[in-house]
Amino acid sequence: MKKLKKFYADYHHAIPLIAYGIIYLTWFCHLEKTVTRQYTVIHMALDDYIPFVEIFVIPYFLWFAYVAAVVIFFFFKDKQEYYRTCIFLFTGMTIFLIVSTIWPNGHHLRPHVMPRDNIFTDLVAYLYRTDTPTNLWPSIHVYNSLGAHFAIAKSRHMENHKGIKRASFLLAFSIILSTMFIKQHSLFDVLTGFGLAVIMYIVIYRGDLVLGTRNDSRPQIG
Repeated sequence: MKKLKKFYADYHHAIPLIAYGIIYLTWFCHLEKTVTRQYTVIHMALDDYIPFVEIFVIPYFLWFAYVAAVVIFFFFKDKQEYYRTCIFLFTGMTIFLIVSTIWPNGHHLRPHVMPRDNIFTDLVAYLYRTDTPTNLWPSIHVYNSLGAHFAIAKSRHMENHKGIKRASFLLAFSIILSTMFIKQHSLFDVLTGFGLAVIMYIVIYRGDLVLGTRNDSRPQIG
């Protein structure tokens, strides 16, 4: 019993993450199945000038590991920063789900035929088969990449790790570019995802309205 209580005390902060993960995936999968034809097409004139560059599928897929690694790091390292990161991510993801539900959207940017035949275009083709060109606005790839980088950049644990911060910035930047270069998102999705991330950054990090000031005398959550 003591071991069970200690395990709960050490890891109970995983409960919100697991619960939200189930809700998000269930809701998202429902949207992917139901939003297939009747939707608003998102397009900007600049989208037509952005080339298809298949090698960017690599950072696009790295997004999954990047965001997960940041959340897991803070899960074990710092509960307060973990909660702050989760609140940032969950807020944007929930807004995305609500928008996709009340305003179904998609795009027609994907090439009908791959311009080249290589391992990267094969990966893009696989992505196209498993992910519909709907439910795009605002881009969660963009929003969560920025959220993960903000968490690293603002973490007190990373104050003396400039190399990690630079690597995080480069990865986040390449992921954002990848959404457009492999034709997964319109520039509009990217700009609005960026705008939403900036607003949440001001609320959570600059205003510190969610968890209070990091350096105050109050105990950390968890």
